Amino acid sequence: MRPLVLCVALLLAVATSPSAVPSAVPQLNIEAPPELAKEVARFQSFDRSRLLGVMQLLRITDPGPAIRVVLASETSDWARQVPSSTAGFAVAEDNLVVLFPSRSPTYPQDSLEDVLHHEVAHVLIARAADGRPVPRWFNEGLAMALERTWGLQDEARLLQELTFVEPTSLDDVDRLFDGDEGARTRAYTLAGAFVRDLMREHGSSAPGDILARMPGGTWFDDAFVQVIGHRVSEEETAFWERHRFWNRWGPFFTTTTALWMGVTVLALVAIVRRRQKSAALRQRWESETETEDSQ
Repeated sequence: MRPLVLCVALLLAVATSPSAVPSAVPQLNIEAPPELAKEVARFQSFDRSRLLGVMQLLRITDPGPAIRVVLASETSDWARQVPSSTAGFAVAEDNLVVLFPSRSPTYPQDSLEDVLHHEVAHVLIARAADGRPVPRWFNEGLAMALERTWGLQDEARLLQELTFVEPTSLDDVDRLFDGDEGARTRAYTLAGAFVRDLMREHGSSAPGDILARMPGGTWFDDAFVQVIGHRVSEEETAFWERHRFWNRWGPFFTTTTALWMGVTVLALVAIVRRRQKSAALRQRWESETETEDSQ
């Protein structure tokens, strides 16, 4: 139910937010080399109206300058600057998004359209903070929340993280983003879970309220305290406390003992049900026999 509850909360936040509703979204200027000309139409059909809700949650009313979207080939200088698993990235201060149409997106995106939405969200987050530094865990986790709903795949990855891995600090999450594909998957899972947990506990508008305090010169940590009421480190501890059940019992549920206990319980349930069915069948036979005898 949690993904549905958060999705409804996000929609209500957009509908009831006291800030003005954005009247327009940023223009996306698509650029591509001749060999990727056929891909341009695919991205020009991107539904920019999806960005209206993003802007309102970030408390942005001005669409700002156009965002340059570059479709890059594998032989481009852009491709040599990032790992081959990177399907796209943003340079927020330059209002730039670079996508690689030949690459398959990896978690948390399912399509290149998702990648485009995610990277545009990064540009808008930077605008909301007036270009001031935002922790990577917050930036990526918020971009995930703005881009997509939290699904079963996310829940499964978080459950695995809570079961098999010791609690990971947000500083370590930031470092995981610079690791291999497995490390980056862990980083996205934890960053997305933390930001969504923050929104559940403190309201869907909390991230936008934090960013809205930064253009005046407030640093992220101070803005966080002003909105949430305590420091990031305290919220981090509270996050893991709220998931303490899996921290304590998750490892046990994955042991051989727990497995056999589960098999035993299922076997006992099956035996009881079979006996109940047999008793009901005998009772029916006896009833039928009595009826025949009375005739």
